[in-house]
Amino acid sequence: MIRFTKDNSQFQLDTKTSTYNMQVRDGFLLHLYWGARLEGGDHSYFFREQGRAAFSPRMENCGGFILDDVPLEYPCWGRGDLRTPAIEIENPDGSNIVDLRYESHAVSAGKPRIPGLPAVYVENDSECETLVVTLRDKYSNVCVDLYYCVMEDYDILTRYACVRNEGSENVIIRRAMSASFDFDHIRFDVISNYGTHCRERQIERHALQHGRYTMSSRRGASSHVHNPFLILTSPTADETSGDAYATVLVYSGSFAAEAAAGQFDSARAMIGLNPEEFSWTLASGESFYTPEAIQTYSATGLTQMSQNFHRLFRTRLCRGKFRDARRPVLLNSWEACYFSFDEERLKKIGTCSAELGIELLVIDDGWFGKRDTDNCSLGDWVVDKRKLPNGIEGIYNHLKELGIGLGIWFEPEMISPDSDLYRAHPDWCLHIADRPRSEGRNQLILDLSRGEVCDYLYDSIAAVIGTGMIDYVKWDFNRNMTEVGSEPLGKEKQREVTHRYYLGLYSLLERLITDFPNVLFESCSGGGGRFDAGLLYYMPQVWTSDNSDAIERLRIQHGTSLVYPMSAMSAHVSASPNHQTGHVTPFDTRFTVAFTGSFGYELDPTQLCDEDKQRVIHTGNLFKEYGERIAKGNYYRLRDPHEETCGAWCTVSEDQSLCIAGYVLTHVRMYGNNERIALRGLKPDALYKEKFTGITYRGDQLMNFGLHAPTTLEYQSILWILEEQK
Repeated sequence: MIRFTKDNSQFQLDTKTSTYNMQVRDGFLLHLYWGARLEGGDHSYFFREQGRAAFSPRMENCGGFILDDVPLEYPCWGRGDLRTPAIEIENPDGSNIVDLRYESHAVSAGKPRIPGLPAVYVENDSECETLVVTLRDKYSNVCVDLYYCVMEDYDILTRYACVRNEGSENVIIRRAMSASFDFDHIRFDVISNYGTHCRERQIERHALQHGRYTMSSRRGASSHVHNPFLILTSPTADETSGDAYATVLVYSGSFAAEAAAGQFDSARAMIGLNPEEFSWTLASGESFYTPEAIQTYSATGLTQMSQNFHRLFRTRLCRGKFRDARRPVLLNSWEACYFSFDEERLKKIGTCSAELGIELLVIDDGWFGKRDTDNCSLGDWVVDKRKLPNGIEGIYNHLKELGIGLGIWFEPEMISPDSDLYRAHPDWCLHIADRPRSEGRNQLILDLSRGEVCDYLYDSIAAVIGTGMIDYVKWDFNRNMTEVGSEPLGKEKQREVTHRYYLGLYSLLERLITDFPNVLFESCSGGGGRFDAGLLYYMPQVWTSDNSDAIERLRIQHGTSLVYPMSAMSAHVSASPNHQTGHVTPFDTRFTVAFTGSFGYELDPTQLCDEDKQRVIHTGNLFKEYGERIAKGNYYRLRDPHEETCGAWCTVSEDQSLCIAGYVLTHVRMYGNNERIALRGLKPDALYKEKFTGITYRGDQLMNFGLHAPTTLEYQSILWILEEQK
């Protein structure tokens, strides 16, 4: 709900449990409040001007605001607010001042689309109201439209900005953040993430201190190192109590998120495009849209915050026929045979897979060009007839007879220097003239800011998946950007290349998913290097990490769940010993961890013993039976593997009739404690029968006392499936 009170120029934006207040004073759009839901009324007293000037100037003739000490909704640079701005403009005279004042506002039903960018959507206008507040610099005629989209039932507010140049000369945008948040205190913990390849989204928490805490990427991708979200909590907040303020950027490229404590113990947080590598020349009459930022508030801790994001992402960010469907049980060929396969070996793997109840075989890297190692052929998306003499059709026909589907791996955004494509178009990669071209994994990055490159990729991919033989595409991206340059843009626009690259990528993906709606796309970037909300708009699942070790995955999936739903996490049962870590882990533990919303196997089924083959059949059947309800259920983190010697979690179906809970012991201690796992989200007075033991429990028993867990065998796990008895 959006309310504007003309008498006091206040905006009140209400979601199901939260309120966001702003007020226009002296032409400035001030932030008043973000927190638990309030009744309507005059909240003017929330703003307190204390006149703490120090060395910060007042406005005109010492009679106006001290901008360095007031909460601003979209702070600017150059007029006295000396904190980090949300926007910075280089004017035609070379100055970098911008002075935005309130001009008008409008409220409408529904949610407009952001041109060229992924964003949350609605299925009917009643799901959302949109407020657009227009700010103008009357000297330069630069305008900023601030969009606030209120999805009340989802407990979500989304935000983005449109910068318009209504002046007569070009201006340059040096910084344009998607959202900024001012608070009148610094009593926060910052929860963020850090990581690297095969160790993504590790959780880090610390008290907000004076100075700027910045979490960012300049890698040309959201990256393994940080993820584009930021969480501020009250210091004692945990899973079930305390305040949590969170924002997520719907973007896949370089970003910045920061939280800063200022000189007067106020705080400012913001998220958006990374200004360290960005600028945008805005000609007269042109507009620039920032990516969307999604924000939510929870007064009851981290679980509710996560569930707000999960529900929204699963139902109003992901799209297409697979959004609500159980995903197929698949087997990926990578850890089964890497590059060393031919048609006969794939047929054997396919035959065995079908016997084990697997529904989809994915041919990973190595099926195209002359791809025997990672040093050639990217860009040449033509079947290697040495390995597949009958082409894709030979494998497809064999699998079709067995009743299973076919998936295939692409890395479309890359080009190998040793490729026919590079020999024909050496200028098509990102590069800077007369400088060496750095190669990561023996590859360069195609320049997707160029329309002809995107057209080539569309035609190449469509030639393979347009045959109707491909049910699934794994879309990989295996290096970060260097030598980021594009000659057609000219020297004055080189800092636009990275963002233009993603506009090109998003356009390409939109064409593909529109033209091939029956193909399930999975995003991958060395695993989780682009696990972000931007790509979820096009691909409903992501290969969570190249690290398929169950024990390592506990932390990765725990950190991922802060923001992203289980339906988006692709997880596989891999071989033991694990190929990355060497861990020897029981099959049951590998399955318990991999039992997420998108499930499969990363092993050679022809090498399994009979006992393990029966386990594959059993676990695959469990996913077929429960996978859809897992994907749509509410997820609860029960124990933290970052802090404890175990991990535990549960997923409860929307109607609370099913609970699937997992526990993994990661470290055995002598004379271990009596371990029990208290579940959450159940009906207290309902009876639940555990599938494997047949024991019946009351919901209040399961939530208040819990279930006994093992403490004696390292890497031991237990999976409980509890169904309500009617």
